[in-house]
Amino acid sequence: MDNREALIALNMIEHVGPVRLRHLLQHFGEPNAILSATEHELRRVHGVGEETAQAICGWESTVDLPAELSRAREYGCAILTSLDRDYPASLREIYDPPVALYVLGGLDPRDQQGIALVGSRQNTPYGMETARRLAYQLAYMGVTVVSGGARGIDTAAHQGALAAKGRTLAVLGTGINLVFPTENVQLFQRIAASGAVLTQFPFNRTADKQSFPIRNRIVAGMTLGTVVVEANLQSGALITANFATEYGRQVFAVPGRVDSPRSKGCHELIKKGAKLCESAEDVLSEFEYLFPPTNRPPAPNETGQLPLLELTDNERRVVEALTAVEQPMDAIIRSTGLPAGVVSACLLSLEMKQAARQLPGRLFVRRADT
Repeated sequence: MDNREALIALNMIEHVGPVRLRHLLQHFGEPNAILSATEHELRRVHGVGEETAQAICGWESTVDLPAELSRAREYGCAILTSLDRDYPASLREIYDPPVALYVLGGLDPRDQQGIALVGSRQNTPYGMETARRLAYQLAYMGVTVVSGGARGIDTAAHQGALAAKGRTLAVLGTGINLVFPTENVQLFQRIAASGAVLTQFPFNRTADKQSFPIRNRIVAGMTLGTVVVEANLQSGALITANFATEYGRQVFAVPGRVDSPRSKGCHELIKKGAKLCESAEDVLSEFEYLFPPTNRPPAPNETGQLPLLELTDNERRVVEALTAVEQPMDAIIRSTGLPAGVVSACLLSLEMKQAARQLPGRLFVRRADT
């Protein structure tokens, strides 16, 4: 077993987190030495008590490392540690970087310039539309959109980035082989095909109240800044924003209705100094050294609308089926003869391209200028 495999094993041991591991490495020098240390030697390390020392000493009785490595090969995912070149550089900079990262898909150097887009699971139509629009704008301009794969705003952020044919990363609060929420199976497959799904948790690790804050710190830690689209005062999205602040990253918040509980968290962030965000340009203007205006497409506040990309054949068929009279999606499916999943994806893409508009009640109309 080499040091890289030792780190993967340490990641699978209960009570050994990033901070304790740092103390252990400072004392023993390398991961292999930690796993071969005696309980007495381990307890001499700051922050390592009896329970943790016993867990490390007995690691071979609780951790099946060969089986874990085999599962990763069969599932088609990579396991990255700090010893690997592809381990995200931005995560190396935080004080509690993940011991290991399971990655389905692939990371790219461009992901170092990613932006987190997060929000509540309990959202409004305004929040969903805004998340999709911002994610589309950012992805279109070459920014990797990072979110947590959860129901609500996270899902809308991933969908918007995919509609722009951009990169998006989903950071899970479960093992890489578990989909939560279950309705996002196809979404995660699409993300992995063009970006990556990743987690610090071993296979079969189920979600709990602790796993989501742990996930949130990765979202904040691997991005330049965090945009909170919609959140109440108890939303986990505020945890992500707090981590971003701790890590010295920029925090943005989207304003909403003053009487909406779903916007209270965003308004509180703005009061505390978060930058008010209305468009992708508000985000990119903070990082002009990376995204100079001369090297990117015109911003929405310069053109008045999103760039209108060339339509695919299926998108064109859907546009032709749309009229100025609102229609349910079933009527559009019948008119085009396309599968429901294809129509749904096209409608989302057309919304982002300013060619269609969704009204309350899942009704759709064609924009007058299309």
